[in-house]
Amino acid sequence: MQTLIPVLNKLQDVFSTMGTAPVELPQLVVIGSQSAGKSSVLENVVGRDFLPRGNTIVTRRPLVLQLINTNTGGAMIEPTNGGGSGDKKSYDRKIGAGQEWGEFLHQKGKRFYDFEEIKAEIDRETERLTGANKGVSDKPIYLKIFSPRVLSLSLVDLPGITKVPVGDQPANIEELIREMSLKFIKNPNSIIVAVSPANSDIANSESLKLAKEVDPHGNRTLGVLTKLDLMDRGTDAMDVLKGKVIPLRLGFIPVINRSQADINQRKKIQEAHKTEEAFFDSHPKYNQIKHRCGTKYLAARLNRLLLGHIKKVLPQLKAKIGTMIAETQELLDSYGIPLTGSVTNYGSLLLQLISKFSTNYINALGGRSPDVSLGELYGGARISYVFHQVFAKGLLNIQPFDRLTDRDIRTAIRNATGPRPSLFVPEVSFELLVKKQINRLEGPSLQCVDMVFDELQKVASQCEHLVPQLRRFPKLRDQLLDCVHELLQAQVKPTKQMISDLIAIELSYVNTNHPDFVGGSRAIHNFNKKVQRLRMEEKKRDPNSHVDLGTLLARDRKKNGKGGTTIGAAVSGLASSLGFGGNNNNAPKPSERELIETEIIKSLIASYFNIVRQNVTDNVPKSIMFFLVNYTKDRIQSSLVRALYKDENFKTLLSESESISEKRRQRTELLAVLRKSLDIVNEVRDFAF
Repeated sequence: MQTLIPVLNKLQDVFSTMGTAPVELPQLVVIGSQSAGKSSVLENVVGRDFLPRGNTIVTRRPLVLQLINTNTGGAMIEPTNGGGSGDKKSYDRKIGAGQEWGEFLHQKGKRFYDFEEIKAEIDRETERLTGANKGVSDKPIYLKIFSPRVLSLSLVDLPGITKVPVGDQPANIEELIREMSLKFIKNPNSIIVAVSPANSDIANSESLKLAKEVDPHGNRTLGVLTKLDLMDRGTDAMDVLKGKVIPLRLGFIPVINRSQADINQRKKIQEAHKTEEAFFDSHPKYNQIKHRCGTKYLAARLNRLLLGHIKKVLPQLKAKIGTMIAETQELLDSYGIPLTGSVTNYGSLLLQLISKFSTNYINALGGRSPDVSLGELYGGARISYVFHQVFAKGLLNIQPFDRLTDRDIRTAIRNATGPRPSLFVPEVSFELLVKKQINRLEGPSLQCVDMVFDELQKVASQCEHLVPQLRRFPKLRDQLLDCVHELLQAQVKPTKQMISDLIAIELSYVNTNHPDFVGGSRAIHNFNKKVQRLRMEEKKRDPNSHVDLGTLLARDRKKNGKGGTTIGAAVSGLASSLGFGGNNNNAPKPSERELIETEIIKSLIASYFNIVRQNVTDNVPKSIMFFLVNYTKDRIQSSLVRALYKDENFKTLLSESESISEKRRQRTELLAVLRKSLDIVNEVRDFAF
């Protein structure tokens, strides 16, 4: 089971190359206020002086400390502080005698046998990132200490929590350290080691308050009490140690650190351990629980906690790493392989991308796109909607007599007769009026072309997203869209010309022999039947009524909700048009003959306009499909190949964006780290401990 901690150490080393760990590793995180004795606790656990000291904040970067037991059964020797940094041959001679040394991850291959040099290197590496102004950084320093006298452990020492900036410390030093501490202890796989001084009110402990923010129930927080020897005479911390003040599931462990005088006098930590044991043995209260007190018990407890925690989370960690490998590989595949080699390779890839883009464009218009949207209409369905719901309904809303009043019709009839009264309704007036109304169909028809053009543009843009490889080549993507735009734009003009020609064809010849056209005789017959019906209805309403034809027609229009121009308005408009003044109440009313002629002309106009409108409704979509939609669909691939497939353009079009290259590099590195991590985790077979 002791092999689990080396596995964790290897994972930390691997993830350190990325700056941040892609998965949350199990770890011990040590937090405490600046004067709580946190550094002394760690030195007692290691058994050596190796941490920088000072009157103000000294630990300004997280220190990932990996303790590795090297005991192989050789003779044990007392540690020394001398010896220099040494070399590998020196180490080879002394390893059997219990030599101790340290290694930094940023100084690979270099062993520090002198722990004073380890202390100096921590200072140098800290100032390298944070400078000499007592600033802080969340970039960890990785230190391994090899010794036969330590229990294998892996923990993170964080800067001490401080309230007030001292000297040239940043004004927001408290906030910086707080954010850094939360970043590490928020990890649900971490065990929080909260160091608190026993000679202060435990309720005001900064480390416990911070731990409670992320671990409110105290399930993964271990309390460490220091400075029990400095408590007021007659007081003790038994209530705290028993969990009566602040309950923690992992409990509290009391320790005794060296005093500042002991440190100044270079008192050996081994001697401090004996003093610590004597204190707990002789204390009337603590001797009852002395087996759960002191640095040795703390180290053993931390070792057991870490081993149990690793054992608990390692299966989930393995599964998570496996999932991340699959996701990262899939994302990396979407970025493609960097292009190298001959022009043939570039040309082959270019043709492949053009073919995929063109196929997606054609499939989108044909309703065979693999990415069918459920939230909105897409591709060819959008064009069908434009034809049948927008254009066709728009034409139906254009009525035969919009912007055409009865006054206009009578004026046209009079102008067509000239100076002599006509015997019959003049055909010229009918053609003049119906052509005017037919001409109004051209605007909506041309607008339909623009709407379909916009939809085809959208289809091209959406097809870009269906070819993920195009994200790699922004210049190719832009050129593809530009070429499609030019192809579509080139067809807009002939399509609109065809639409205009359709309207011109309808205007060029009014076919009064059309089988659906009402015709003159039928129009007169229908009008006579209408007049007879109106007179019969009037007789039923009032047998003595003698209402004129104009009033009957006006009532019928009002009854059917058709509106139209009233007789009075028609008379006023006619008088105004002849220069007699629009408000002349003495202007003559239209004669019965004029009313009859007007109604017959309106019947003919409505009949023929509906025929033409139906023709336009049918032929405009056909023309757009032939000249614009099908034309571009049939020629998109050949047009793209003709415009883009040129040897001199290959490398320009297939040059990757910097963001894609950077993402590929990052994902490649992440994939390598994850695979290496999985290999490390797989060293523990079947998790059978």
